[in-house]
Amino acid sequence: MAEKIVEELKPFFEPKAVAIIGATNKKGKVGNVIFENFKRNKENGVFKGNLYPVNPKLDEIEDYRVYHSVKELPDDTDLAVIAIPAPFVPQTMRDIAEKGIKAVIIITGGFGELGEEGKKLEREIYEIAKAHGIRVIGPNCVGVYVPDTGVDTVFLPDEKMDRPKSGAIAFVSQSGAFAAAMLDWAAMEGIGIGKMVSYGNKIDVDDADLMEYFVHDDEINVVTFYIEGVKDGRKFIESARKITRVKPVVALKSGRTEYGARAASSHTGSLAGQDVIYDAVFKQTGIIRAEDFEHMFDLAKAFASLKHKLPRGDRIGIITDGGGAGVMASDAVAKFGLKMAEPSEETVKFLREKFPPHAVIGNPTDVVGDTDAERYRLALEAFTKDPNVDAILVIVLFQVPLLEDEKAIEILADYQRRSDKPIVAVAMGGRKTDRYAKMLDEKGVPVYPTPERGVRALAGLVRYAQYLKKE
Repeated sequence: MAEKIVEELKPFFEPKAVAIIGATNKKGKVGNVIFENFKRNKENGVFKGNLYPVNPKLDEIEDYRVYHSVKELPDDTDLAVIAIPAPFVPQTMRDIAEKGIKAVIIITGGFGELGEEGKKLEREIYEIAKAHGIRVIGPNCVGVYVPDTGVDTVFLPDEKMDRPKSGAIAFVSQSGAFAAAMLDWAAMEGIGIGKMVSYGNKIDVDDADLMEYFVHDDEINVVTFYIEGVKDGRKFIESARKITRVKPVVALKSGRTEYGARAASSHTGSLAGQDVIYDAVFKQTGIIRAEDFEHMFDLAKAFASLKHKLPRGDRIGIITDGGGAGVMASDAVAKFGLKMAEPSEETVKFLREKFPPHAVIGNPTDVVGDTDAERYRLALEAFTKDPNVDAILVIVLFQVPLLEDEKAIEILADYQRRSDKPIVAVAMGGRKTDRYAKMLDEKGVPVYPTPERGVRALAGLVRYAQYLKKE
């Protein structure tokens, strides 16, 4: 089963040759943007496969031969991307079946989300796919984005949407617009996305299939989902149980209210189930539920860096150079159901000997506003060795005058590498702080702009570690 799903879905992420059905030379059209994405990635040496535009009315697009029909396509075509009006899709699917192509992304909208007529078209497409062993992503979606292989079916052009760098996060979204907005936001935040899948009306490939695939994907450390509704609950639960034993899954489930549920139904043709049921299923299968998109990516960022370094317990040690920020973090520890660690006598003794009398030793340990990088090193040395501390939150207010910024960053990164305890940083401030935060992120230390968000990310790590212990 495992090998089968990997073999079936692999062409979506690593195709040998892709056919763009509906490719055109009209700028801004969906078929043109998708063709340009692949062409650009091919020219940059990222997309290694062959690129075949298909359009009955054209002979050439930008020096590429255009195929007039699917039947003319070369035999190495293993992925077809469909961007033509909905009424023409069933016949195109028949041609694809005849050609022997086994992976199809249907970008086109105008199906089940529009009512009964669209649902009939969907059923027709699904029956053709089922009869010929074709896997389908969509319809009514933006498809797939994989920065490492150059697959990019997102039909928003470069000047409208930035693409994020590669990373260890998989992002799966029922909503295409949400997926595109999140890619743009991730690019701005410097968050790496290894694979993005927007599946829209999911007539075939669904959350469960993708979880089965990502279990075996060594490039991915954490899988995030934006879900409006699940069609096959049993299949979803079975796949979720499999993947959460191996890697964390974070889900943002919309349609929590009656109004939201109604909107979800008309949006992608999905029926949002009772929220309480989803809550129970997530808890039962070890999926961590995000409260909002910010929370989802805060968790994803922590797991991407720290998946192999989960806390042994729920006792949090806090190091700060600002007393108020330490109090805020302590409140958040209580709010998210964690415990404040009680530093050992050895830790207290060590820090008393090393720190000036006006520093505050305990938990939080406040290295105070005249700190240098060395005080952070001493505090980290003590907390990483302390058996009473399971995870560490380090608040760095880079604005303090004597702190050697880059030295502090190196110290934090060094302890993150050497310690078996997860270390999460908080850097509060503006543009200058943001630069330092990005440097920390790049060195494998997840950074958050507020103490509450930092602690909430740690709470996700603790919850997942607790789930694995129970399994």
